[in-house]
Amino acid sequence: MLTRLTHLMSASVLLCLFAPVQAGYRLETVAENLEIPWGLAFLPDGRFLVTEHAGRLRVVSADGQVSAPVEGVPAVYFKSQGGLFDVVIDRDFAANRRIFLTYAEGSPGNNGTAIARAILNESGTQPKLENVEVIFRVERRKDTPVHYGGRLVILGDGNLLLTTGDGFSYRHESQEVSSQLGKTLRMTADGKPAPGNPFPDAPYVWTFGHRNPQGLALAADGTIWLNEHGPQGGDELNRIEPGKNYGWPAICYCLDYTGAYVTPYTEWPGMEQPAHYWRPSIGPSGLAIYEGDQFPEWRGDFFTGALVDQEVRRLHHGEGGKLVEEKLFSEIGARVRDVRSGPDGALYFTIEGENGRIMRAVSDQSVSAPQPKVPVSISAEEASSVPSPVILE
Repeated sequence: MLTRLTHLMSASVLLCLFAPVQAGYRLETVAENLEIPWGLAFLPDGRFLVTEHAGRLRVVSADGQVSAPVEGVPAVYFKSQGGLFDVVIDRDFAANRRIFLTYAEGSPGNNGTAIARAILNESGTQPKLENVEVIFRVERRKDTPVHYGGRLVILGDGNLLLTTGDGFSYRHESQEVSSQLGKTLRMTADGKPAPGNPFPDAPYVWTFGHRNPQGLALAADGTIWLNEHGPQGGDELNRIEPGKNYGWPAICYCLDYTGAYVTPYTEWPGMEQPAHYWRPSIGPSGLAIYEGDQFPEWRGDFFTGALVDQEVRRLHHGEGGKLVEEKLFSEIGARVRDVRSGPDGALYFTIEGENGRIMRAVSDQSVSAPQPKVPVSISAEEASSVPSPVILE
């Protein structure tokens, strides 16, 4: 009996030693009564800028007070997935007050993704944009109100990187370098092709073979990461590098919405494999690489919204460097559109629904029993079911 108890105690100790560290957290609502908040940016004084999909930009105070809509936002094509997308502040915002917006513009028969640059003026009774300039428009126009991409980051060299979607009905153009659909595009802060781009005949194109990338993040080590929607399965996380082809629609771990194969191939010479993929789909949107201090056990991990399951997924490196996935924050119970690592070390989310919100997860060392995180496999062989045909991007 003593030997059996010793073995049991030893096993318990080993389980404790090798079990994942559980981060204690508390979810807080920062602001509410927003209409489909999409993108989030942190101002130097602790306030926020948030976009609403219908075409409004708002300033949110540190205590959650939401401003009236900022005047001067460019006209937005708001239909289906079209609308106002991302907001990014200039690295020298404290001095120049410059911001960048991405959005859908145009008409039902002629629309596309665009970038506007402007100065945020808050000197009056209502914030407004001045010196508004459209610095870039995707050349290839389309007649579908879906698959715009629309994520924007400022890279370490000061250039901009924009994601564009394939327009849904134009998927084949993702493999055509000459088209700006289904790409990442690298440009200067003035909207000109950035020096050193890999394709002389397509001077904006940085990478190609994407479907609908709605998450884009720059890591502390300078690597660039992107997530994108597949149809039924085939959502991907990719490390992107200049000139590379990420496969869509020639290769994919997916089925089409009809249930037919998009392609019989999951790999092909000269095309990149994803760092991680989801089958069935989770609808990834927003992407943060956590670099804060509140959750040291999460440092360097990926966090993405999962629109389908109304939660957040964390990806961290497990044994042999393989990415391991965990579910988090399912108590939010609504679509998480954007995820950001805040300057205060908290994780921030924009939440869709009848009461759109900005929320954050902060460390709470007093939490004795945090929500369990359920491991999720990425193995295609273990994914035996496919969700019903539905577009939740």
